[in-house]
Amino acid sequence: MDTGEYLELLYKKYHKPQYIPPDPLEFPRKYSNREDREIVALIASSLAMGRVSGIKKAVDSVLTPLSSPREALLNISEGEFKKLYRNFSYRFFRGEHISALLTGIAETIREYGTLESCFMEGYLKSQKSGSENLFPALERFVRILSKKSGGDMGFILPAPEKGGACKRLNLFLRWMVRSDSVDPGGWVELNPSALLVPLDTHMLKNGRALGLTSRRQADRKTTLEITESFRKFDPEDPVRYDFSLTRLGIHPTVRSRDNPFMPAGF
Repeated sequence: MDTGEYLELLYKKYHKPQYIPPDPLEFPRKYSNREDREIVALIASSLAMGRVSGIKKAVDSVLTPLSSPREALLNISEGEFKKLYRNFSYRFFRGEHISALLTGIAETIREYGTLESCFMEGYLKSQKSGSENLFPALERFVRILSKKSGGDMGFILPAPEKGGACKRLNLFLRWMVRSDSVDPGGWVELNPSALLVPLDTHMLKNGRALGLTSRRQADRKTTLEITESFRKFDPEDPVRYDFSLTRLGIHPTVRSRDNPFMPAGF
């Protein structure tokens, strides 16, 4: 069995809704309104660090005061955000970081209408300038959110210009751009063929085991290399393998070493 056949086998076996829980992807899937969903997806993906139980608790504590996220963000002041989240704490993130992020999202929506419109303006400009990937558009997107936050977001959004993998931002894009039984979608202007793999140490290990990369660092270069490897098997939707491949060793029912789909090296 070659790599492409193996990826398709995993996709058919695990790319199903029953393999989503426990995963922060559960949060954006709850929202049928795509303007609410993009907000929830950015919040949930931004907090996607550490154990999933902690992530879900943190995301839930941010979303609970925002019954209708878009409406809430456009009607709650920066000062009110600070009061609502003054006791928030998760890993490196504190209440002031959440308040700044929500303020940045709200002000961006006020100017551009949606987060999608903001991102796509930067993406189209980068394409005209000859960019071959999404990283320049991600840099601009983060820069705008940071500028409009009016405060310190800390590390809640990565800094693409530093050469990192930007796993959480690429996860956000996967959730919003792909639309199937797993990823809820909602953004219609960006083609899935442009997406980049959300790369972390777990995906790096799997990518090396499958010969998708020989690199050892989970950085921008490795993100591009693994994505290009995926494109050889599906140039129109390379990131569709991400969810099923990352179930290995993460999902509680896909941990066993005697799993028939678990190859040597995983």
